[in-house]
Amino acid sequence: MLLRLTLAAALCACAAPALAETAYVTDSLRLGLYRSDDTSEKPIVNLVSGTPLEVLDRSTGYAHVRTPDGEEGWVKAAYLVDDKPAQLRVAELEAELAGLRGEVDRVRNTHSNAEEELTRLGKQVAVSSESNGAMQDTVGRLQHENEAYEVRLETYRGSVPLPWVGGALFVAIVGGFVGGLWWLDALIRRRHGGFRIY
Repeated sequence: MLLRLTLAAALCACAAPALAETAYVTDSLRLGLYRSDDTSEKPIVNLVSGTPLEVLDRSTGYAHVRTPDGEEGWVKAAYLVDDKPAQLRVAELEAELAGLRGEVDRVRNTHSNAEEELTRLGKQVAVSSESNGAMQDTVGRLQHENEAYEVRLETYRGSVPLPWVGGALFVAIVGGFVGGLWWLDALIRRRHGGFRIY
């Protein structure tokens, strides 16, 4: 029987850390952490409101706890609550709200930048559309001129242009006149022994 009690006590001692719960120091309070559960001596440390504590054991009016720094001691159990104190929850919510506000500002900036980019791209599209319209007008005009030149080319395909005929005729007359003068001069010199008689 004694063996069973010893074994049960050992199992309970081993299970106690595994079943440890988390409690918080309540609002607006400095709670002393003592080495023993009678709180007759000076506290080891004063815990501020919202400090999370690991409850290792509870007795009447006191709780054996471990701080986040690993310090162990006894505190008055009446000042421990299962829920986070309002002050700590408000601080967490304010931090979350500040983060969300920052995210909203970032999203607003991104949205504003996207709208500016959209406006810029819209202007580029409008300019490109105008340029495209002007290019299409130019292409249409050039095609029309090309068609007109093709019609004129077909009209004059078998004929020689009048300016060319006039130019050739002028060259032939001037060349004939100069050639005739030279031939006449050579003929006169031959008849008169190489002398010019005019």
